[in-house]
Amino acid sequence: MAEDPESGGEKTEDASGRKLGKAREEGQVAKSTEIPSVFVLLGGVIALWGSAAYIYNNVLGIFHYNFNFERIPDFTQVQMVELLAVHGLKMFMICLPLFAGVYVVAILSNVAQVGFAISWKAIEPKFSKLNPISGFKQKFSSRAVVEMVKNLAKIGVISLVTYYAIKGELNNITRLYDNSIGQILLYLLDISFWIFIKVCLIMMVVALLDYAYQKWKFLEDQKMTKKEVKDETKQTEGDPMVKSRIRQLQYEAARKRMMADVPDADVVVTNPTRLAVALKYDGTTMDAPRVIAKGAGPVAKNIRKIARENEIPLVEDKQLARNLYSHVDIGGDVPIEYYQAVAELLAYVYKLKNRQ
Repeated sequence: MAEDPESGGEKTEDASGRKLGKAREEGQVAKSTEIPSVFVLLGGVIALWGSAAYIYNNVLGIFHYNFNFERIPDFTQVQMVELLAVHGLKMFMICLPLFAGVYVVAILSNVAQVGFAISWKAIEPKFSKLNPISGFKQKFSSRAVVEMVKNLAKIGVISLVTYYAIKGELNNITRLYDNSIGQILLYLLDISFWIFIKVCLIMMVVALLDYAYQKWKFLEDQKMTKKEVKDETKQTEGDPMVKSRIRQLQYEAARKRMMADVPDADVVVTNPTRLAVALKYDGTTMDAPRVIAKGAGPVAKNIRKIARENEIPLVEDKQLARNLYSHVDIGGDVPIEYYQAVAELLAYVYKLKNRQ
């Protein structure tokens, strides 16, 4: 895959949701023009077949009305305009089922591909589209080659289907001379209808294959380089270095608040040198003893230092210190399974304070 010098590397990463959303806002979506074409043709043929009797009767009524020569009409210019308006409205109402069917099918076939979305950017006038050099390059692009092959395939398929359909009806066609004009017309319409249906069904397969190709091509074109992914991550989630610095500042602020609470502790449980957990209990306001500070390494050393400066008892209990440090967050109450050990520890501390 070719490298994009402006983006800084080869496009190997799948497009992010943010980039696909931005492309959708600009009207760039995976879409095949073959699907609407096939379904519009199919919908038009079916609508024409379903409304054939309605169209025939109404057109016949118009002919009877206009070609009734019981008297010679004498129209003024105003009456001629009114007559044209009336007949124009009638012709519109006659063709309305066909127009409605084609219109609905065209909308549904596009919505089925890309969903309902209106992109104003896609219809904005762009002078770059008038550049003859860009237009010349597009004529010889890979997409243009695919389109040419696709069109040749369509012409070949339509020709083959039509040929074999007519070939299968040759025996019936040679016997049409003994039928009335109306019967011949009905037969030709019936044959034409089924030829259209066969062509549409085969072209539907071509359209689905084209849609799969267009989607693959779109996703390939939207791929990103590693640098683009990194830059987008910075834009959406922030610079990792900045986030790391913020987390560091937050941690330092939280540690300072924690250290400020150590002088209020009743006892500090140690490991004895690696861990330190400060506990506080007030029977009037707390349901259970609470961990107000904890730390390991240098933090534990600082907690022990503050405890000594404030004459807070330091009690060595390796197992209890490990359990409290691992399972209780700062500001959390001691779990019930450690009540016995903590109660004995506090009792010892209270006895020690009473002696002093």
